[in-house]
Amino acid sequence: MVTKTAVAQEVPVQPALPFPVPPAPPYLDAAFHRPDPARVAAAEPGEILAARQVNLANFWLIPLNVNAWQLSYRSTNTRGEPIAAVATVAVPHRAAPTGQRGLVSFQFAEDSLSINCAPSYTLQMGSLPNPLNPVISAEFVQVQAMLQLGHAVIMPDHQGPNAAYAAGPLGGRITLDGIRAAERFEPAGLPGTDTRVTMWGYSGGAIPTAHAAELQPEYAPEIDLVGTAAGGLLADIRMTVDYNNTTSLVGGLVFGGLLGVAREYPEVNEFLERYMNPFGKAVRVVHENQCVALQGAAFPFINLKGLFDYPGDPMRAPDVQAVLDELTLGNRGTPKSPLFLFESPFDEAMPINAVNNLYDTYCRDDNARVYYTRDLLSEHVIADVTATGATAMWLNDRLTGVEIPVGCNNRDVLSTLLDPGSIQFVVNSLGQTLASALGIPV
Repeated sequence: MVTKTAVAQEVPVQPALPFPVPPAPPYLDAAFHRPDPARVAAAEPGEILAARQVNLANFWLIPLNVNAWQLSYRSTNTRGEPIAAVATVAVPHRAAPTGQRGLVSFQFAEDSLSINCAPSYTLQMGSLPNPLNPVISAEFVQVQAMLQLGHAVIMPDHQGPNAAYAAGPLGGRITLDGIRAAERFEPAGLPGTDTRVTMWGYSGGAIPTAHAAELQPEYAPEIDLVGTAAGGLLADIRMTVDYNNTTSLVGGLVFGGLLGVAREYPEVNEFLERYMNPFGKAVRVVHENQCVALQGAAFPFINLKGLFDYPGDPMRAPDVQAVLDELTLGNRGTPKSPLFLFESPFDEAMPINAVNNLYDTYCRDDNARVYYTRDLLSEHVIADVTATGATAMWLNDRLTGVEIPVGCNNRDVLSTLLDPGSIQFVVNSLGQTLASALGIPV
């Protein structure tokens, strides 16, 4: 799918709410999150429907001194139908190091089944504190690392209007259309389609990120995508269910992903309704409309396949194979832009063999540029934290024009935190984040 080259849009921008007026959660904010369907259908992918200034904060209250807006824009679901999407754009006060600001699309590991757990609400100052939704606030430090390097960041609500957690092809489209919207948005000060763009996501955020990298050459070829970083990656949904079945502390998160996929794919929902047993349906009731902490904590070591009364393996049922193929990375070919993958061999949620297979699949392409790091002294959560410096520096190199040759490279390291400059980068980033909380501009 190809859309027209993005041109700057002059759109009315609503002013930010004065503190301490709290922002409305998405389900009470339908005018912005669910605009008139006819207006959405008349727009092209990435076209801005509404814009407003927002105040961003760490942990709901500690202010971040940046320019920030929310954009409502048109995207497309997996059936080719127009949908509205929302993203948050942040632009630092400091100048870009090369004189031309880059753009990072950061996809949070939202991993939730409620639109009220979305980044657009969680990141706003004065939003209701939600201890069941801690990951977005924690990963926001990584966003600030890129802001401190002088780059703009867009943070899409990549699960879409129905909180379709783990529906990667949907999240990929929403991510790419969010980039288009940011490039069109005049107050962001970006050079349109000349903007150098990177993407970053981990775990649930890596799902839309990696799918967007695969979709970009066809869906949004005008975007100058110069690099993508994805870690803790769900590369193969069948292998992931097998890996977590009865053995995982976070099996509930995987089950939540199946429920999220069912929200985007009617055939999956029909399969669940037909074959899920009474216990499975009861577990589904508990999971629906919950944020990430409850998803992850509920039902450790759950027998995922035991939730179904199906004559055989439900993940091999003919009814859902087309969808599972669509959700599996590598089936669309190798991303055209450079790719940085990082994973722990001891990841308790995502099987590393699936990522190894994906690396091999991508690298059959003679034009592949894939850099793959296996972090030996970590697991799923630790790998996200320790890779922050290495990932941010790799993306910054891409945004500042440092070219990398064609070819594939993989390595095993004790910890990415030991990469040259990584510890110092993290320390500096944390210090600058603290300075911002004291009112010093980013």
